[in-house]
Amino acid sequence: MSLIYNEEQRMLLDTAQEFFAERSPVSALRALRDRGDELGFEPALWQEMTELGWTAIPFPESLGGLEFGYTGMGTVFESAGRHLSASPLLSSIVLCGSVLELGGSEAQQESWLGELMSGSKRLALAVDEGARHNPEQISLSASRNDNGFELNGQKVLVVDGLGADGWIVAARTGDAANAISLFIVPAGAEGVTLTRQNLIDSRNTARLGLDKVQLAPDALIGELDQGSVVLIRALDRGRACIAAELQGACESLFQTTLDYLRTRVQFDVPIGSFQALQHRAAWMHVDIELARSSLMAALEALDTGDAQASQLVSLAKWKVGQMADKVSGEAVQMHGGIGVTDELDVGLYFKRIRVLQALLGDADYHLNRAAPLLEVA
Repeated sequence: MSLIYNEEQRMLLDTAQEFFAERSPVSALRALRDRGDELGFEPALWQEMTELGWTAIPFPESLGGLEFGYTGMGTVFESAGRHLSASPLLSSIVLCGSVLELGGSEAQQESWLGELMSGSKRLALAVDEGARHNPEQISLSASRNDNGFELNGQKVLVVDGLGADGWIVAARTGDAANAISLFIVPAGAEGVTLTRQNLIDSRNTARLGLDKVQLAPDALIGELDQGSVVLIRALDRGRACIAAELQGACESLFQTTLDYLRTRVQFDVPIGSFQALQHRAAWMHVDIELARSSLMAALEALDTGDAQASQLVSLAKWKVGQMADKVSGEAVQMHGGIGVTDELDVGLYFKRIRVLQALLGDADYHLNRAAPLLEVA
């Protein structure tokens, strides 16, 4: 197992870091937040990302992708996390793109994947129905009728759901616990309601309501009642990318904190000269490196098809999330009172980190999934 990026991946990481630093710094997120932007990202920036080929990174060449893997995709998310850069890369490409790649028919792939990679259309994945992520408990129903299917229920926390051209919806289609099916619901379908959900990170998050929504038979992705396997694989890819974004955000916040320790003067000396703060900074560094090792293992497991990929992804999501708790908390404390004001970027990182920690599964959820690996260790 490699704990570092190879030369090609490092080149992509450097390119992504330069791109986001120039085109989407933290000030761009502030501007989106302050004007209450509904999309939560800049369409022009998204188009530039598609032109760089980043939307094609995870897909096989047979589907028009670059087949560069999720370790490659992790470099982009890590860079985005460093600058709090917003885009629909997670929702439209990693999550929905994976569902279509893994379970979509040839017609569905032809209709959607090229459009997603070009950025001309967007899809958002609608899974959760409560405050905490739990894809094993889905109650939104899809029942057969003469014309196809009728969907009824609600979804919450739909990432980038506002302004999407459609949603991939997970619905219950049978009594068995795993009788879950996936459907493409086009925007504008009768019976669909969409409202904004305001989270602390000011991103595009929506509540999706489906009331007697009629779908044709070809809206079904894959086989009826067999959507769970595809859904979990897509979610694992998304969780790994979220962990990469968390890693990047925490490393940037750590560097900001170190800079502050070097420049903030108290008792005529920089506070970074205080041994107690040096020890706390050292422990943060150790935690960051340990979290990175779990992240790299998860990304590699996805690329190699490791049988333990799901558990390794959950281990990474949990470990990076635990590290994020320490780094974000220490950053606020070491900055003192100014650390919780809007004057500094610390608060923006803190808020995004908290959302990412809960997105697609919090610490408890992933610790339970990763438990077999921890028992072996």
